[in-house]
Amino acid sequence: MTKALEISQARLQQAFEIARDKLLAGRHADGHWIGELSTSALSTATAVSALRLVNQVRNQPQLEDLMRRGLDWLAAHQNSDGGWGDTNNSVSNLSTTALAVAAIHIARAADSYGSVLEKANSYLSRFGESRHALAAAVRARYGKDRTFAVPILTTMALAGLMDWHEVAPLPFELACVPQKWYRFLRLHVVSYALPALIAIGQSIHQHWPSRNPVTRLVRNRSIGRSLRVLENIQPSSGGFLEAIPLTSFVTLSLASIGLSDHAVARRAVDFIVRSVKPDGSWAIDSNLAVWVTTQSVNALAAAGALDKLDLLSNLESWLTQNQFKVHHPYTGAAPGGWGWTDLPGSVPDVDDTAGAMLALAHLPEGPLTGRAVGAGLTWLLSLQNRDGGWPTFCKGWGHLPFDRSGPDLTAHAVRAIVVWFERWVGRMDRLTRRWIEQRCLPRALVYLERSQRSDGAWVPLWFGNQHDPREENPTYGTGRVLAAYRDLDMMNATPAKKGIGWLIANQNGEGGWGAGPETPSSIEETAVATEVLLDAGPEAETAVNKGLEWLVQSVISGGLEASTPIGFYFAKLWYHERLYPIVFCVAALGRAMSQRTRESRVVNAVLS
Repeated sequence: MTKALEISQARLQQAFEIARDKLLAGRHADGHWIGELSTSALSTATAVSALRLVNQVRNQPQLEDLMRRGLDWLAAHQNSDGGWGDTNNSVSNLSTTALAVAAIHIARAADSYGSVLEKANSYLSRFGESRHALAAAVRARYGKDRTFAVPILTTMALAGLMDWHEVAPLPFELACVPQKWYRFLRLHVVSYALPALIAIGQSIHQHWPSRNPVTRLVRNRSIGRSLRVLENIQPSSGGFLEAIPLTSFVTLSLASIGLSDHAVARRAVDFIVRSVKPDGSWAIDSNLAVWVTTQSVNALAAAGALDKLDLLSNLESWLTQNQFKVHHPYTGAAPGGWGWTDLPGSVPDVDDTAGAMLALAHLPEGPLTGRAVGAGLTWLLSLQNRDGGWPTFCKGWGHLPFDRSGPDLTAHAVRAIVVWFERWVGRMDRLTRRWIEQRCLPRALVYLERSQRSDGAWVPLWFGNQHDPREENPTYGTGRVLAAYRDLDMMNATPAKKGIGWLIANQNGEGGWGAGPETPSSIEETAVATEVLLDAGPEAETAVNKGLEWLVQSVISGGLEASTPIGFYFAKLWYHERLYPIVFCVAALGRAMSQRTRESRVVNAVLS
């Protein structure tokens, strides 16, 4: 694709080296990456509410100080329209604004933050003047999924801003049934929200019990047992999923029913206190260390730059050590998967397992590599849904949006399976080989074709864009699915050609990509699109050249310092990660460099 790479070699090399060196400089001393998640107004608001409700009993100066610093941070980071977004780079939204207002009221600080509240209430009035209208707006934002709607409304009710009859009950008694039954119960919360189901469900039950005497009796008798379930699934760090919002919702719910000193609440508060940032705010999660490490390794491999990494054996060892080797107490997942962090609150999931297996394919094989990859391959194969796609955490949980199969997850799983299938095909038993060739991959391709939109795009599950009318990110999704077609050498297949056409048609005029038509370009989305279009054939040459030019200019002018909120962290909670623009740029610019080098060698060989 020589024509597509008309940008000067010197500028391309310069931009690539800036991104590569920044990525290498971001490593931890042990050889892996930790990254840095964006600070979050939603996390800060929920943490403040939890600390305040707990401290009504404890009366500890440290918790009071943290609460006050969190409120000051919220006041200082209120958007000009009076609302708050999920990150410090997000547009205002109903959920975060409602939680911030609730935090001020729960903290009994309305007098101190009067002007802040005035502006915030003005913003909230856009969604309705009455409590009922506001509750309806919150529910409408999440549809059938109560995972976030109910915690938000519960917090508002505890702040005196919402009537309890607006808060839907959560059947916490179902947490007492065997874990393997959960996927058949059609719960109104997603698979990762069991702690919220228990704690918030009990809070609602105490404040607004069911009128049905049988339901009340069952729930009363389930309180102790479900609390023991909650205690058993709490990780040693105290943080459920290492997530401040989920942990805070659990904590404030327990505190609201007189359980501030329960063992779960004590460990949760310790986690919240340890997680505060120096400026008094909180991020949504501790870190995405496994995810950003595997993405960094895979980006450097795509760029042909793994030779710049030292401590490769440390990386291989670190990855294999962080594989789950026993059934997970939270989700019941079998051994063999990876989660997003090396911290105890992590849960095995498809995206991180696929990323780890791809990274291990690029790293030198260690004594545990074969066993780890074998277990990971078995784990991935066992999680494929009946529709041919892969879910995030648990097979068969298709009732709610964030439990269903996702095209981005499916494409990632396919890539991981294919790379090891090709490497191990001679070592596999015939049954496994036939299963992958005749069942697993064909069904996955059928799912990908069925999940493709009529216009050629794929919508990912865990990434979005706040500027898209539906808050979706078809650029990211299409790029990630096309990477699977590329690895399968199927870029000429009809679905792939339609996806390529969609990316080309939705490039912005200046050469970058956002989520889709008329959305601002970002480094992350432009890099994802450009990288995969490098292998899309002559029709993509112009788009690739424009994309590379946009990326190079952005990198050279310092654009890597700003990350974009494109990540979903459960439901519609946004985040951005400091390493994303760097990692994605290394992959795109490095692959372009490698491609140019290969083509130059071919030309020289022909001429000689």
